[in-house]
Amino acid sequence: METWWWQAISDLVLPLDCAGCGERGTRLCRRCLAEIGGGVARPVRPYPAPAGLPAVRAAVPYQGAARALLLEHKERGALWLARVLGAVLASVVQASPVSRQLPLAGHLLLVPVPSAPRAVRSRGHDPVRRMASYAAAELCRAGVPARAAPLLGQRRRVSDQSGLDAEGRAANLGGALRVVPGGGAALARGRVVLVDDLMTTGATLAEAARAVRKRWEEDNGNRGPGLMEGRSDGYPTDFRGSRGAWLPRAAVIASSPSSFEINRN
Repeated sequence: METWWWQAISDLVLPLDCAGCGERGTRLCRRCLAEIGGGVARPVRPYPAPAGLPAVRAAVPYQGAARALLLEHKERGALWLARVLGAVLASVVQASPVSRQLPLAGHLLLVPVPSAPRAVRSRGHDPVRRMASYAAAELCRAGVPARAAPLLGQRRRVSDQSGLDAEGRAANLGGALRVVPGGGAALARGRVVLVDDLMTTGATLAEAARAVRKRWEEDNGNRGPGLMEGRSDGYPTDFRGSRGAWLPRAAVIASSPSSFEINRN
């Protein structure tokens, strides 16, 4: 039986427990909802930061209720959480300068980092793509023109990332992503924001940014409305100034707690 079918049936016949803390009688208690959605999105940067990492913002550290809710949605098929997490993701995008710097008649392209096909089959859903769709709808309701744009795919198979350090993840993911056929034209019609549920070492977002930038440069030259100038060493342009490559921005729901220490020397 597919994961999502089993979860739907379970929701009907099993007692309700909070997905974040286990409190009985509710699927999501007020305390956990405030923990995942009550913060202010902030720039984050892992250390060491991989080359090519765009400016990234996150809502919360990956701990406590945030960690539990992301795992419930991604690994345990709690699909109803996609709406909640999508709203959090939308708030992160709104906090980024990119949402206030749209070209005339332009819109935001929320480009989800793709899951491996085998992971999608195993889980029965694509969690980030689902959240991106809800986030785009939330942004539109707030008056920010946006749409989910699943423009990235895998060029080759990658190994399981668990257990790999930052260097190992970068090597595992290098050159693994590409813009899907026909995606180049879509990139020219909006401003790109890469979206994911979680950032740990930053290797996945750096590879996604590389794939988008490569396709952009092939089709449009070095600059254009789809990308924004940013540093390629992982420092957020919001705090350290603009320098280096033209990159997309990125938004995630959670990031490693240490990555919030952006002023580390």
